[in-house]
Amino acid sequence: MSQTKSQTDKADIGLIGLAVMGQNLVLNMADHGFSVAVYNRSADKTNDFLAGQAAQKTIQGAYSLPELVQSLKTPRKVMLMVKAGEVVDDFITQLVPLLDEGDIIIDGGNSLYTDSTRRTNALKQQGILFIGTGVSGGEEGARNGPSIMPGGNVEAWAAVKPIFQAIAAKVNDQACCDWVGKEGAGHYVKMVHNGIEYGDMQLISEAYQLMREGLGLSADECHDVFARWNTGVLDSYLIEITADILTFNDTDGAPLIDKILDSAGQKGTGKWTGISSLDMGVPLTLITESVYARCLSSLKDERGVAAEIYPRTIVANTEDKEAVLQAIHDALYASKIISYTQGYMLMKEAAKEFKWDLNYGGIALMWRGGCIIRSTFLSEIKRAFDEQPDLQNLLQDSFFEHAIKSSQANWRKAVIFGISQSIPTPALSSALAFFDGYRSATVSANMLQAQRDYFGAHTYERIDAPRGERFHTDWIKSGGNISSSSYEV
Repeated sequence: MSQTKSQTDKADIGLIGLAVMGQNLVLNMADHGFSVAVYNRSADKTNDFLAGQAAQKTIQGAYSLPELVQSLKTPRKVMLMVKAGEVVDDFITQLVPLLDEGDIIIDGGNSLYTDSTRRTNALKQQGILFIGTGVSGGEEGARNGPSIMPGGNVEAWAAVKPIFQAIAAKVNDQACCDWVGKEGAGHYVKMVHNGIEYGDMQLISEAYQLMREGLGLSADECHDVFARWNTGVLDSYLIEITADILTFNDTDGAPLIDKILDSAGQKGTGKWTGISSLDMGVPLTLITESVYARCLSSLKDERGVAAEIYPRTIVANTEDKEAVLQAIHDALYASKIISYTQGYMLMKEAAKEFKWDLNYGGIALMWRGGCIIRSTFLSEIKRAFDEQPDLQNLLQDSFFEHAIKSSQANWRKAVIFGISQSIPTPALSSALAFFDGYRSATVSANMLQAQRDYFGAHTYERIDAPRGERFHTDWIKSGGNISSSSYEV
């Protein structure tokens, strides 16, 4: 392809899509000394951006895709910050004829990991390198330093690494960005990140409702509690913003939180995490329950009818208020640990399934800054995997063992308190149920297997026989010894 400018006059990277995230990433790149060419399907948005925040910065506009590509240094790096799905594929289709072998397309949206795997492999056949990268941190993170999780074709990493690590959040001078793995690994890790985010948000919301409705605390009192909690083991971005939210009043002076409709939305990444867990047979109970809690919240009108039919029974709280608050604190802490535990279980199973070489400690480091789920104990996750790279489960690490054991009694008290007040705690409860199941040497699945064999001849294993040897009982004395095929999750 002919070039009308010298390499020194060309931009380091191009970005397509000037919504808030795209604009903030561009400004972040320019602040770190990189020149950026931008394109948006609406020329007015490009003009407004160039005349506004981008003025006096190393940012240039392009008004067609050929113009954008021609303005880039080789190997050309084009980053897409557009709606996931067909829009990404449409832009890739338009870009490929304009690019040369070795040029790079980067998808920075919340794409489904299977799409990123497909795009990596398809573009490789055409000589184009593809990166599918998760970007977390919202508008503020994009502008001041997000968590960036790139995966795809590793041959592209060296070309984008200086830019990505420069603009990423830093913790102790370490960039919250490193190579995740091949194909769709980057977007898979971002998907799990978002699943954990769903869990964290639901847990905090349940803790808030226990305080507000169970203990009768005001919004200001809840603010004080969350602000205090944010100075200890629960120190995290989501606890911080929860405390901040509770300080906002509406125009009439009443807490704004009380004016917000209790019907939650979602964009799909939590649902994808749950679907993947079902596909892989990983018990992601807390995260999937958090997704279902949002679905239940959307039944606002129906819930109103049910509330009339089944009014809540309020039981007077006879316990010391501070003791209940401590129980809620410990339940939230233990459940957050379960949320991360389940997320890591899923990533480990995905790595095995797709033959990805994931650095679990490195992922925790990438989540330490910039992203929505950044929290203090991520450093303990990194330490745990640094000390035991083959650690089977976070609950087997000494730090998390101590944390769970110290919190367990209060965890149960908080869930019981919610039940006594008819306050739903689906995430706190499912986290506790998972823990009780995980730490049980014997569960009720023997009865389940007997039932399956009874009605479907699916066979079972015996405790007094080698694993893998299967048996069938003629429970009704008429089926003989013929058994059905079985399957293992």
